[in-house]
Amino acid sequence: MQKTRLTALAAVSLAAALSLTACGGDDSGTDSSSKGSSSSNSNSSSSGSGSSEAGNKQSGSGEDIKGEAASGGAKSTFCKTEDLAIDAQDAAPDESTGRIDITMINRGSTTCSATGFAGVDIKDEDNTSSPIERGQAQPRVTTLKPGAAAVFNLAYDIDSSGESLASPTHILVTPPNETHTVTLDWPAGTGDIKGAYTDVQVYPTHTTK
Repeated sequence: MQKTRLTALAAVSLAAALSLTACGGDDSGTDSSSKGSSSSNSNSSSSGSGSSEAGNKQSGSGEDIKGEAASGGAKSTFCKTEDLAIDAQDAAPDESTGRIDITMINRGSTTCSATGFAGVDIKDEDNTSSPIERGQAQPRVTTLKPGAAAVFNLAYDIDSSGESLASPTHILVTPPNETHTVTLDWPAGTGDIKGAYTDVQVYPTHTTK
């Protein structure tokens, strides 16, 4: 009887030991799976960061060519104000339309680009300045070899009533993609501006040929 009881106890102890071993194996498997998942997420995050950095570098390389303009497959720098001889003349086609042609001649020793819109302000006799709006026109590639000229226009309606409130004295011109400004006299003999200075429009540069 005693031997039977001891045999039974041994069987119970063996079963308990096997049960504990099985439980320990399950816990180990869960931890391994969790670590693997965490490692996978970490790698995925690092990969995304790398893509973002690559995108930023690509955008940055695009910014580097802002100071250059394409011309016949080559690149030329934008014309500097100091290298341009700039002049303004009345070029009205009729008695109702006012037009001022502003010519820029490349006096530098290298080819440059004057493509785009010049910045223009009109200065009034009361010493105030008003910026001029851009006209509805697309810029054309305007590349200037040494000695070559480009022109752009100011256009407005002429006031024939004799009651114009505009009294322009000077034109302030900043060539395309430049920051240095030159001051020109308002051309003599031009028609009076109808409306306000905000009704005057500036058009993009183009070559004279």
